[in-house]
Amino acid sequence: MPKNSKVVKRELDDEVIESVKDLLSNEDSVDDAFKKSELIVDVQEEKDLEVEEGSEAEDERPAWNSKLQYILAQVGFSVGLGNVWRFPYLCQKNGGGAYLLPYLILLLVIGIPLFFLELSVGQRIRRGSIGVWNYISPKLGGIGFASCVVCYFVALYYNVIIGWTLFYFSQSFQQPLPWDQCPLVKNASHTLIEPECEKSSATTYYWYREALNISSSISESGGLNWKMTVCLLAAWVMVCLAMIKGIQSSGKIMYFSSLFPYVVLVCFLTRALLLNGSTDGIRHMFTPKLEIMLEPKVWREAATQVFFALGLGFGGVIAFSSYNKRDNNCHFDAVLVSFINFFTSVLATLVVFAVLGFKANVVNEKCIAQNSEMIIKFLKMGNISQDIIPHHINLSSITAEDYHLVYDIIQKVKEEEFLVLHLNSCQIKDELNKAVQGTGLAFIAFTEAMTHFPASPFWSVMFFLMLINLGLGSMFGTIEGIITPIVDTFKVRKEILTVICCLLAFSIGLIFVQRSGNYFVTMFDDYSATLPLLIVVILENIAVSFVYGIDKFIEDLKDMLGFAPSRYYYYMWKYISPLMLLSLLIASIVNMGLSPPGYNAWIEDKASEEFLNYPTWGMIVCISLMVLAILPVPVVFIVRRCNLIDDSSGNLASVTYKRGRVLKEPVNLEGDDASLIHGKISSEMSSPNFGKNIYRKQSGSPTLDTAPNGRYGIGYLMADMPDMPDMPESDL
Repeated sequence: MPKNSKVVKRELDDEVIESVKDLLSNEDSVDDAFKKSELIVDVQEEKDLEVEEGSEAEDERPAWNSKLQYILAQVGFSVGLGNVWRFPYLCQKNGGGAYLLPYLILLLVIGIPLFFLELSVGQRIRRGSIGVWNYISPKLGGIGFASCVVCYFVALYYNVIIGWTLFYFSQSFQQPLPWDQCPLVKNASHTLIEPECEKSSATTYYWYREALNISSSISESGGLNWKMTVCLLAAWVMVCLAMIKGIQSSGKIMYFSSLFPYVVLVCFLTRALLLNGSTDGIRHMFTPKLEIMLEPKVWREAATQVFFALGLGFGGVIAFSSYNKRDNNCHFDAVLVSFINFFTSVLATLVVFAVLGFKANVVNEKCIAQNSEMIIKFLKMGNISQDIIPHHINLSSITAEDYHLVYDIIQKVKEEEFLVLHLNSCQIKDELNKAVQGTGLAFIAFTEAMTHFPASPFWSVMFFLMLINLGLGSMFGTIEGIITPIVDTFKVRKEILTVICCLLAFSIGLIFVQRSGNYFVTMFDDYSATLPLLIVVILENIAVSFVYGIDKFIEDLKDMLGFAPSRYYYYMWKYISPLMLLSLLIASIVNMGLSPPGYNAWIEDKASEEFLNYPTWGMIVCISLMVLAILPVPVVFIVRRCNLIDDSSGNLASVTYKRGRVLKEPVNLEGDDASLIHGKISSEMSSPNFGKNIYRKQSGSPTLDTAPNGRYGIGYLMADMPDMPDMPESDL
């Protein structure tokens, strides 16, 4: 009677394991995982074709609960504060509506192809950035480490901005808003308006003096700002709690943090359109200045914005996509998320210019009222004749059109004496042309506009809650870009690593909550990310297109997606994108060299900003930030090129695999727990011959004289063997 096939399989597996143990008895050490593993011999043809999927179960890698959760995570990461306070500024500065054309072209040429590339490698290899680039090319494994360093630098100061937003959010629950009026100060006999506030404005004074309590230069520390220290601690606690369980915890929060900003933006747009002057702002924004579009600077800034808007090079995109199923259509995801990001930027720009148009109208009305009073005063003093003023115009309640008419008449009549009168033209476009970005837009211009809203505290709460959610969504992706590669590589507990990472970041972040902290935020923003990330993404493109091989990568995509990507991506990845990125890198270096390294300092006595150069130690810090960020790339290359470190731990060795066959010789692979034998690296191991009864020799591939030294290698190279009776150990 033939034995049951399951019994045969179990006994055969036991014999094979014993045989392998005997052959490796002279090795220094044997991995515990090897002792527990099973060699899969009796497998059906279908299972042999699905070995990649089998590794997922072994890996026990977390997965997204749904496709929607994943898309919201990618949208939350890519759509951040820059969409609200950087993109509108670039539109205003670079030709209004005409700026959208170069931005859209560069999104198609640089953004979507590179975003698709990062999604693909993360989903295919199912590792964080360190493991992915070690898999692609071990000598370029420093790309993943550099990406983690840049992520950490950005996280340090990005969470400070969230802390500032938390402070404003906490101060918004009062009527009137605390930045609505200038504070009063008392001296011995009089009550006066605070001089610093009177020279600037209520919102400007509140930002620099009440919120930041800023010093006059980066060299003047001024001690910790305790209000902002508490807010920074709260921000890191929020991030830590959300990320402590990985995507299981942060994924659920994404439903709110990614969708709520859109609700607020739509509400703001609807409310702003009902306010006087909002259409002036939108018209100003969409009025194209085609001549500006031909300037190279416009294209450079558009390319930089595309680059950072999608979060390329940070590792967050790769980390999020690594939790996908391997057959997920990541091409659709790349196009969808990229265009959601673009339309979000356009929506945010509409909101910003509608609100700024309303603000400009309010400022213009005050300007007309003040200048009308000056004209009445000049009429009484006889400086201006009453006869030149049209009779139908009442200067006490004058409209904007009538004021501009009177202004033009006085300018023509008083040609030589006109400048002495100090009259203002009070044009709305002059107010709208004042380019504001970043914190100046969020914490000064926008907050000032909201003080004129009916029910201003409600809108202030909504606005800053939206900024908090936008910031947290980006922070989740940034921290995931740090945590996931380290967990994959060094097998540490995610909870412990997350807590340590956040505690260390908070401790280092205390330099940003000094009175001079705002200047350090500017320094990190200018020097810690721009050039290093450009270099990282250029190396990513080169690694895939030229080191791994673009043809092989296209084949992998076809195998993974079930269809071949358009040839458009082939030419983008191999030719166009590398050239565009190199051009952008050169342009950024030239621009950085031509721009004096410095910062805008707030001078209390003048109540205005003044550009100051960094001191010598500040220049050293700037250079160190760039060097430290990119240093892992040459270090890892030299170490692995010259074999300076003996990979005796064994976790750097693995087999590159594809559906049951070897693609290349065993390589040093970091972050992949495929290795079973940790005693020696592959070049030092003995070569026991298992014979052709077990290991299938592929046609066109080199003869394998050694058993693969990895769990994936063994499982994927086993031959398809039918049910058979007991086989003697000697035959194996």
